[in-house]
Amino acid sequence: MATIKKFDFEKSLSQLEEIVEELESGNLSLDEAIAKFKTGSELSRLCLEQLKSVKIKINECLGEEKGKLKKREINLETDE
Repeated sequence: MATIKKFDFEKSLSQLEEIVEELESGNLSLDEAIAKFKTGSELSRLCLEQLKSVKIKINECLGEEKGKLKKREINLETDE
C-alpha cells in the first residue's frame, strides 16, 4: 500500500527560499538552474494551493460566526 505524504507548508516554503538563493547566486550550471527552477515552480504552486485552501477555511469560519464576526475577503496577492 502506498503512503500518502502530507504537505508541509513551512518545509516547502523553506525549500523554495533556498532554491531562490541558489538561483540568485549565479553559481549553478544551466542544467542545474533549470532543474531548480522546475522544482521551485512546483513548490510555489503547492504553497499557493495550500494558501488558497486556508483562505477558504478562514472565510468559512468567519461566515459561521454570524453576529460575532464579519466575513472579510483575504487578499493573497503580493501586488499592492
